Amino acid sequence: MRHTISVLVENRFGVLTRVAGLFSGRGYNIDSLNVAPTQDATASRMTIVTRGDDATLEQIVKQLQKLPDVIEVRDFREGEFVDRELVLVKVRVDSTSRAEVMQITDIFRAKIVDVQPQSLTIEVTGDESKVEKFIELMKAFGILDLTRTGRVAMPRN
Repeated sequence: MRHTISVLVENRFGVLTRVAGLFSGRGYNIDSLNVAPTQDATASRMTIVTRGDDATLEQIVKQLQKLPDVIEVRDFREGEFVDRELVLVKVRVDSTSRAEVMQITDIFRAKIVDVQPQSLTIEVTGDESKVEKFIELMKAFGILDLTRTGRVAMPRN
């Protein structure tokens, strides 16, 4: 089962290494990791997506709470949070496929951020299923390059 964990940490050198080391040292995998400062420059928020049963997740949360620079750990349960992912995808186009790619981009409320003679770079944001569907449609045209932020999340309340 996939879990989304939000970890508020002090914005200090080495914190990311300690958190990643906790996961690797115990044999847990990180599916995605996103780290950025919060509105308070002294703190950063990590959004970590991992897999495991409830017992594994409980162990991860307990271990994270023991780290010295960790301020708060929150395990998001389904429906308790809003999440988004950002993807930049460079798609091969020619004179016949360009209009169709642009039409699909509009349908997904995505944004074309770069136009080249043989490619379009598209920014798409949304939940994981929207992003996956968009990528699947773009495969038919030929994906030249792709990068993803991973999930970012915040509580609903």
